[in-house]
Amino acid sequence: MTKAFDRWLLPWLQQRITRAKKPVTDVMLAVCDHFEPLHHTNKEGALRRMGQWHEKLPALSAAASDHDGHGPKHTFFYPIEQYDPELLDSITELCRITRNEVEVHLHHENDTAENLVCALEQGKLNLRSHGLLGADAAGAVAFGFIHGNWSLDDSNPFGHGCGVRNELAILKRAGCYADLTMPSAPHPSQAPMVNRLYYSRSTPDGCSHYRGKLVASGRDGTHELRLSPDHLLLVQGPLSLDWGRRKWGILPRVENSDLGPRNPPTSERMNEWLKGRISVSGAEEWCFIKLHTHGAPESGHRSNLGPERGRFHSEIERMAADRGFRLHYVSSREMVNILHAAEDGHTGDAGAWRDYLYTPPPLLK
Repeated sequence: MTKAFDRWLLPWLQQRITRAKKPVTDVMLAVCDHFEPLHHTNKEGALRRMGQWHEKLPALSAAASDHDGHGPKHTFFYPIEQYDPELLDSITELCRITRNEVEVHLHHENDTAENLVCALEQGKLNLRSHGLLGADAAGAVAFGFIHGNWSLDDSNPFGHGCGVRNELAILKRAGCYADLTMPSAPHPSQAPMVNRLYYSRSTPDGCSHYRGKLVASGRDGTHELRLSPDHLLLVQGPLSLDWGRRKWGILPRVENSDLGPRNPPTSERMNEWLKGRISVSGAEEWCFIKLHTHGAPESGHRSNLGPERGRFHSEIERMAADRGFRLHYVSSREMVNILHAAEDGHTGDAGAWRDYLYTPPPLLK
């Protein structure tokens, strides 16, 4: 069905009806970039792109400030199958300047579980050699993950882009603290769970993230699933129908939280993302907004490096002041840390929990 409506429209309507009505006190905003400098170019072109990021991102980061005094965060999910030391050196230096982080992205086709395990281990070693990736309480490397081509756990109905089932368990055992792939609509791999934070139990049938248990605090807390080797945390970005932006002036457009070439961030889109009320069950006063983008190619520069991005941050900082919520610019790691703090019953200023369970990468210490 067009735009995968058959997968997500009814669950979205149900979520819209049952979502929490509590006032929001804290908003966590993360931009997760499927960052592919080599996409449709050669090494020279990739380095030229990196030059543009070095030229523009530091100024954007310095021009805005959240409740905690942090500038906007941009998490670079780098494709580990395209490892290039020179490119990673450039990204690492950009992160050092802007206090941003790098996580794991992976494209694979007709893969095996054994090969995936090896690829993840090598990818961790490569990134860690640049001072990247955080760690858990025991000091083991921990990473966030976004699946290439949206095909997490072999979920592409046409059989492309993965090949490995039981993938969630493989990721968890490799040190993955969360998958942040969804939403993928209008791609047909879109999960039927929408606007949720949840744990999925990995199964050999594939598409394990199509079902799960909502992250919850208090009496119904889900702390034990955090430790389970077979359950992985899924952090979704907002997905909705936006009646404020209509196609042909009639039909609502799909709002999938993508900062695409023709969809720079705006305060109007921020309003729509807030309506998703993505939160931990029982702690709905903390709202989590995960955006995604493909920012490395020039087509993604307008939404990520252009003046629209600067205006967006000015507008939402005024919005936070006017509406009385605390705005926190966070990396994916910080977002998950704050999520777990809510799961464990912590309240108040969410910014205090940025490093709750997973510590920053060596580069930022």
